[in-house]
Amino acid sequence: MNQDKKPVVSDVGAWAMNVVSSVGIIMVNKELMSPGGYSFSFATTLTGFHFAVTALVGWISSATGYSVSKNVPLWELLWFSVVANASITSMNLSLMLNSVGFYQISKLSMIPVVCLMEWILNSKHYSSKVIASVVVVAFGVGICTVTDVEINAKGFLCACVAVFCTSLQQITIGSFQKKYNIGSFELLSKTAPIQAASLVVLGPFLDFYLNGQSIMSYRYSLGAAIFLLLSCSLAVVCNMSQYLCIGRFSATSFQVLGHMKTVCVLILGWILFDSALTFKNIMGMLLAVLGMVVYSWAVEADKKGVKLPAFRSSDALDGEDVKLLKQKIINGLADSDLEKPQMKS
Repeated sequence: MNQDKKPVVSDVGAWAMNVVSSVGIIMVNKELMSPGGYSFSFATTLTGFHFAVTALVGWISSATGYSVSKNVPLWELLWFSVVANASITSMNLSLMLNSVGFYQISKLSMIPVVCLMEWILNSKHYSSKVIASVVVVAFGVGICTVTDVEINAKGFLCACVAVFCTSLQQITIGSFQKKYNIGSFELLSKTAPIQAASLVVLGPFLDFYLNGQSIMSYRYSLGAAIFLLLSCSLAVVCNMSQYLCIGRFSATSFQVLGHMKTVCVLILGWILFDSALTFKNIMGMLLAVLGMVVYSWAVEADKKGVKLPAFRSSDALDGEDVKLLKQKIINGLADSDLEKPQMKS
């Protein structure tokens, strides 16, 4: 009897969920945090709110029996939370200390860093087709997003920490799910409370360092409260779909296909916020999309290439076997001669 269960969300559905929720939360946060919107410029504390709501949803799911809690050592959860929080904090610092151009370059560098770390930690190898498609994606997104590039010592250090911690976080998500046979939502439910507690406590101090404003002096309005609630709701879906995608695929695939979000953000920014969309942006988007299509094809080709030799070597009859079998039939041998087994002494 086949005991395998079909996943509730398909692979395409998981990617679509991640892209839609990620692009949606960027649009919502732009309105929430921009000076022309509600000026809620407390990014780290907002991330703490996101994880707090995610932890609440996870607790409700576990209490109602929708999800089953599995044992993961506390020290590993703490270690992962430190890495994840370092990723968030260093990303915010990198954006503050670096130019937009260098910040985008640092994000693009996550693809080769993830590949290198997967090769070192998991002994994973990549074909030339996959490597070439990754280069095309990175080049296309670079054309879309990279403008001015200015480097300083503090900003460069923060960017290095951000790239390393983010890459390690994404690889660890997949490793934990395989190591402890735990679902994406169950793992997220275990890590979210730790991240929420630490970010809600430390976030206001870090945000005060970043922008010189205290969250205690922020004047809330009904519109700001609605957008804050919407941002937290989308964050639950975004976090869950991120764990879901990395658990099913790999950190490298998540990085490559995740750049579709960058293309969507540029297009929606042009439609909703009157952002400039130049010929260079359009050509970069087309090149990035082409690279993503080629990457998907290359990964599938590699999977078939691995399976094909095993079939040929063990299951197929070679030409000589077929020739001998036909010769026996032509010579009119009895069925017993063909079917009688040979006994081993």
